Amino acid sequence: MTKKVLIVDDEPNIVTSLEFLMERNGYEFQIARNGDEALAWVRSFEPDLILLDVMMPQRSGFEVCQTIRENPAWNTMKIIMLTAKGRDIEVTKGLALGADSYVTKPFSTKELLAKVREMLGD
Repeated sequence: MTKKVLIVDDEPNIVTSLEFLMERNGYEFQIARNGDEALAWVRSFEPDLILLDVMMPQRSGFEVCQTIRENPAWNTMKIIMLTAKGRDIEVTKGLALGADSYVTKPFSTKELLAKVREMLGD
């Protein structure tokens, strides 16, 4: 069965890069450009993994992560926070709110893909 990935980012260049990466590696994916869209896609698409930017319109990635983790039905979804905010305090906050991993921008697509595969058991 094809694994599903939700890309949540409001930066067009990042979205394009992640779209290409997911498509090329056979993942089914959807894109959300703000926190509210992300939660709508979580409900309808039920992704296996979420690539979640921290700084977004409407709701931050931290808020989205926390909302996902408060719903027991979504506990199996893996969350990789993607952000330019790489200070220890942000990393600690993201992980404390339930993110499974934290990747700072700019990131290596090769390393990110390896992390995605590892988290999805591919």
